[in-house]
Amino acid sequence: MTHPIIYNKDEKSFQFMKKEFDVMDYRIDETTATVSIGGELDHHSLRETTIAVNSIIDTYLPKTLILDMGNVRFMDSSGLALVIGGSRKMSELNGRVIIRNVPPQPMKVLNAAGISRFVTIENTGKVV
Repeated sequence: MTHPIIYNKDEKSFQFMKKEFDVMDYRIDETTATVSIGGELDHHSLRETTIAVNSIIDTYLPKTLILDMGNVRFMDSSGLALVIGGSRKMSELNGRVIIRNVPPQPMKVLNAAGISRFVTIENTGKVV
């Protein structure tokens, strides 16, 4: 089952959909939470995206968090905080993070930071 994520800033609650940016969906399968992220991962969208991802982790307590970045058009170093924060939160649950379908520009940012030391990166079925 897929859910759109809407964060209501005024009520500080989730209706699960990103405000000014592309829609973000999540799907729960037994012990895995898959979050599909779109648009731009930068300092403008990071807060809402992080709150949404953390809420999913806290609500469902998955063993694996998959961040599907297939629709991310741009990511700056602020987007690394989402990945690192998710990795730390999943470590508390003895879980892991997998990043999938990373476009070339965000991949450059992830590679420059050496993020593959902390999480698994999969592109088109191949582990990078």
